[in-house]
Amino acid sequence: MTGHVMIVDDEKMICQSLRGILEDEGYEVSSAYDGPSALEKIREESPEMVLLDIWMPEMDGLEVLKRLKQDRPNLPVVMISGHGSVESAVTSTKLGAFDFIEKPLDADKILLAVRNGLEMGRLAEQNRLLRAKQEPPAISGSSPAIESIRQAISRVAPTDSWILITGENGTGKELVAHAVHRGSARSTYAFVDVNCAAIPEDLIETELFGHEKGAFTGAGVRKRGKFDLADQGTLFLDEIADMSLRTQAKILRILQEQRFERVGGTSTISVDVRVLAATNKDLPKEIEAGRFREDLFYRLNVIPIHVPPLRERMEDIPCLVKEFLRDIATRSHQEPKEFSPGALEALKQQAWPGNVRELKNLVERLVILCPSEVITAEDLPETLGGKKKSSSRYDQALGVDGFKEAKALFERIYLEEKLNQYQGNVSQTAEAIGLERSHLHKKLKSMEIQVAKNGS
Repeated sequence: MTGHVMIVDDEKMICQSLRGILEDEGYEVSSAYDGPSALEKIREESPEMVLLDIWMPEMDGLEVLKRLKQDRPNLPVVMISGHGSVESAVTSTKLGAFDFIEKPLDADKILLAVRNGLEMGRLAEQNRLLRAKQEPPAISGSSPAIESIRQAISRVAPTDSWILITGENGTGKELVAHAVHRGSARSTYAFVDVNCAAIPEDLIETELFGHEKGAFTGAGVRKRGKFDLADQGTLFLDEIADMSLRTQAKILRILQEQRFERVGGTSTISVDVRVLAATNKDLPKEIEAGRFREDLFYRLNVIPIHVPPLRERMEDIPCLVKEFLRDIATRSHQEPKEFSPGALEALKQQAWPGNVRELKNLVERLVILCPSEVITAEDLPETLGGKKKSSSRYDQALGVDGFKEAKALFERIYLEEKLNQYQGNVSQTAEAIGLERSHLHKKLKSMEIQVAKNGS
């Protein structure tokens, strides 16, 4: 393993000695002889690891460590000292040091610490990048309703209050939950989501509380439940109204006490969990019908946040479409397409019973099926004001799973129908669809689409 290591020590002989040891192993090495210059060089050179002396004039190593951890919390720092003490080691560890080595320095210890530190730093960086890639999108839109939700999130996220998120299916309730978690002091801990509607009644306890080895047939190992996994973090109970009354009673007790026992276990486990819940149902009506516990409702409904349906924020559609187009292009490694003003206006005239999720699915379908870079109102389904298409042929493309295959099939269908529309005249077809005649000829030839001999 190679890497860039910065040595910070006011004794130049030690810097030179360590440089020789590390360079012999193939590491890139740089040095600084005091705290202020070390901080400046680290900002400029971005080393992957630092060997830092504690006792230095002007600014000691502990102060340097403290400042480093504010700017680069994942940077591994090994403290070195000729006046080692338990107190110094403990203080260094509390400030975030990876290791502590006493002088006189042993080459083997130094090399082991450097190897382990670099590996730890790289794993931490990989984890950060992975989390960034997996991070859900932000709440899109600039309508008054969405701005109100953003303001509510900014106020309640830093607290530990429980939140009940309501709204129709497809409105983005989970995005609100993720935004609350990201804005909280628990953001460095787990966000654990539970789809209460998807877990069978006889498995919900195991899923939420975990089980001990041998608790039932097939329980070969101990399993941690969702509450356990969410300790110090956030537990998101989605579709909370779809749990049975029996499970609701157990959930209420756990929520109140923050303690539980695994299935088949006797030990009580205490957790510190912030709970967010979501539902697409009218809970007061569910309570009246006897399908939801009133005491659980009041326990969850500390801070209510309602996510409005898309039909109540139509002005957000252009922003949402632009975001979907960008995401699809990123996934398919292509340049993003565009919607014409007419197409966007047509989208804003619809009711959207499936809300944002329905809109997203439509955008993805149009990106796949439309060969041109600009999607117009004519490309929309007939129910959205577009022209009627020969559905039997286009259904072939819809039945193909792969993006490239579906796009290629649609292009062929599209070009064949356009050629028929212009009686096989390549020049007229090219002009109508916005392609150079020579380019269209090449595409037709590559697809082995026959053109009449008199087609110019």
